[in-house]
Amino acid sequence: MRISKEEYYLGIAKAVALRSPCLRRKYGAIIVKNDAIVSTGYNGPARGSTNCEEMGCIKEILNLPHYSGYDYCPAVHAEENAVINATRNGNSVIDGTLYLYGIDVKTNKPVAGMPCPRCKRVLINAGIKEVVTIDESGNITKYDVKSWVEEDKNRYLDVIEKVKKNQLSK
Repeated sequence: MRISKEEYYLGIAKAVALRSPCLRRKYGAIIVKNDAIVSTGYNGPARGSTNCEEMGCIKEILNLPHYSGYDYCPAVHAEENAVINATRNGNSVIDGTLYLYGIDVKTNKPVAGMPCPRCKRVLINAGIKEVVTIDESGNITKYDVKSWVEEDKNRYLDVIEKVKKNQLSK
């Protein structure tokens, strides 16, 4: 039986994730445009920087939960690297689809691939139209990147409102 395009591309993103030097969660991303892969990326440090395999994981040492502590982690995220690698090679990603696959290092099982707020902004500005990922149960989830614009705007307005309230109460 022939696998779907989503399964095919997520399988390639999984292979890309296996290159990650992350000690907690390995992520792989590929960008597909017109049914051709134009770029790949995995989470890891900036080129030439020290990676976690050499020094240990700061987030583990600090016992930080997943999806937090981004300021402590030296990694460039898989989504960011896929966009960066496309531009390094002169490939356009506008109207492309990003496939994201995550692997928990301890269990070797898939983890949900939800781009962080910073990566969402990168994908919005890069012109990615859709993100396809897989969750812990193996279900494929698709995200319309345009919907993140309103989400980001609301997040910003919420923060501004909280700041104003705190300043008024002082």
